[in-house]
Amino acid sequence: MADKIHCVRKTLRLMSKEAELLASKAKAAGMNEAEYLRFIISQKPNDYPEIRLLVRKLINEVNHIGVNINQIVANNNSGLYKAGDKTQLISYMRKLNVAVKEVVDKIGDY
Repeated sequence: MADKIHCVRKTLRLMSKEAELLASKAKAAGMNEAEYLRFIISQKPNDYPEIRLLVRKLINEVNHIGVNINQIVANNNSGLYKAGDKTQLISYMRKLNVAVKEVVDKIGDY
C-alpha cells in the first residue's frame, strides 16, 4: 500500500551513530524511520512547537527590556538621568544578549 503512495525509493547510507540517532528520534516521535525522515524534510523551523515557544518568550523578553530602556531614555530626556541608569542599560543589554544566545543555541539543535 505504501508503494502506491510513495513511489520513489531512495537509498541512504549512514554511520552507525547517525543510524542510532535516527532510530531514537523516530521512536521518540512515535514514527518509523521513513515516516520521520519525510516529516523532517517537509517541516520548516517555525513548525516545531518548541521553537515557536522559544521565539515567543524571546519576543516578550525583548519587549519588557525595551519598555525599561524607554523609561531610562525618557528620564534622560527630561534631565532626570542618573549615573546608575547607564549601568542598568548595560545589564539590560547583557540580559537581552543572553536571551538571544539561548534561543539561537536551542534552535541550532533542530
